Amino acid sequence: MQKHDSDSRCEGQRRYVFMLCLLLGLFYQACAKPEEKRYELQGKVVNVDKPGKVVTIAHEKIAGYMEAMTMPFRLQDEALLNEMQDGDKVTATLVVSDSRSWLEEVIVTQERVDESYKSAKKFEPNLGDEVPDFSLVNQSGRAIHLKQYHGRALLLTFIYTRCPLPDYCPLMTRNFAIINQALKNEAVLYDKTHLLSITVDPDYDKPAVLRDYALRHNQQQDFTHWEMATGSKDEVKKVAEYFGLIYQTAADQIVHNLQTALIAPDGKLVKLYRGNEWQPDEILDDIKKLNLK
Repeated sequence: MQKHDSDSRCEGQRRYVFMLCLLLGLFYQACAKPEEKRYELQGKVVNVDKPGKVVTIAHEKIAGYMEAMTMPFRLQDEALLNEMQDGDKVTATLVVSDSRSWLEEVIVTQERVDESYKSAKKFEPNLGDEVPDFSLVNQSGRAIHLKQYHGRALLLTFIYTRCPLPDYCPLMTRNFAIINQALKNEAVLYDKTHLLSITVDPDYDKPAVLRDYALRHNQQQDFTHWEMATGSKDEVKKVAEYFGLIYQTAADQIVHNLQTALIAPDGKLVKLYRGNEWQPDEILDDIKKLNLK
């Protein structure tokens, strides 16, 4: 009888230890940081954007990640933005996770300033300006123009499908997916709003490419509420520059800032969201303030 009780106690202890290990394993997985990949970067500073908290660097080829090009980067230590100047040489570690990227272990060597990157003149419309009736082509190859969305609030942003940095174009697309789903849950707002993502890489991002991209990022996408758009180089450039987006082609990548715009049902600009710091809830609140009915 005593042996049976002892065996029962041992079995109970083994079960307890097993469950404890299982719970610890699940806890570790839940708390584990997302995978981070690190790459060595060398290049030259071509622009320091303190308000946007990014530094644009013309970098050499990053082994195992991307070709040499000019790209904007965030810094782990933002205080370095006050020390950097255009033309400085930089060595750093580029860290890329599932949703973010940044530079750490940054070493700056001062050099003579190179002004070549600053030749582009940036324009931004004023709030309340009537947005021109730009013409584009959507993911189905159908011609569209901005005036056809009058009567609805139009939210538009700029992306390109090959963007390698998770906190640039992929983040804009994830945010739009969140906004699209939130609006879908409110019938009145859903009927009175429309979303538009415009590529700045029209040579590669043809309608079929944009359609596949959209379906990968939003499997329930039926394109009635959120469209992707492309067009000729000239057409895309006109739209981008109007909203203050400057971009350049470098190898297979596009160097660009980030601009998102909310346009009222009467076609007038309500707000510009610069960079990638804005949150979906912020835009949803601004849409609700329009009192759409």
